[in-house]
Amino acid sequence: MNTPCSPTCGCAGSENTIARVNGVALHDPVETLSNEQLRQRACTELLRQAALRAGMLAQDDVPVDGVPSEAAADAIEQLLEQSLQTPEPSEQACRRHHAAHAAHYRLGERARVRHILFAVTPGVDVVALRKRAEGALLEVRSHDGTEDPFVQAASTMSNCPSGQEGGMLGWLTAADCAPEFAREIFGQNDVGVLPRLVHSRFGLHVVEVLQREVGTDQPFESVHGAIAATLRQQSYVTALRQYLTVLAGQAELEGVELDTADTPLVQ
Repeated sequence: MNTPCSPTCGCAGSENTIARVNGVALHDPVETLSNEQLRQRACTELLRQAALRAGMLAQDDVPVDGVPSEAAADAIEQLLEQSLQTPEPSEQACRRHHAAHAAHYRLGERARVRHILFAVTPGVDVVALRKRAEGALLEVRSHDGTEDPFVQAASTMSNCPSGQEGGMLGWLTAADCAPEFAREIFGQNDVGVLPRLVHSRFGLHVVEVLQREVGTDQPFESVHGAIAATLRQQSYVTALRQYLTVLAGQAELEGVELDTADTPLVQ
């Protein structure tokens, strides 16, 4: 089960602390978890215990070192299906979304891109990594035009094999990229080094768009289904965040801090 946790959650722990939710350990004593993994397990355990209270799971079903059983994963899915209210998006809402995000539904849009990747790997000092990435961004944005610092920065600092090619990724479409990377690149008009770091599942990127091919906007009728699916997913994520917030407010947490609420947000 890989249930998403609220991105507003924060957690705290240490090597000598076993994080628990209502007394249930989230990890083995010798296991080291990242903050993301700890939040993930805490949220999953909150949902497992809620399914247990709802009678959807056998009382003797317990996680092993914080990892739920297959039966627990199925029970959590059943719990969420019954508990989360996700209304069907109206046509009016879909049309508003299309008007505001028409560029995201273009066909044939391409961008010629190069980047410098600062990979987030287990054990990396994220604060120090961000400082290095921000320093590189400042360097490549402030050159005086007499030389191109991007190639040198990519070859010496990038954790991507493209660094040996000056960071060049070539012509890309949105389908070629991780969604979070594509959102920062496509549906825009600017050319040049992006003014802020791009965050993706791989790490932090300094990105330069060298050229663009705009593509063709699609009429609403052609993309209605895709827009409705996007709005449904947004509603689901919002409802899940609220539900987890309520569960966290009712739980006894040790070694992990999650947003809590005393007032139910999901009926």
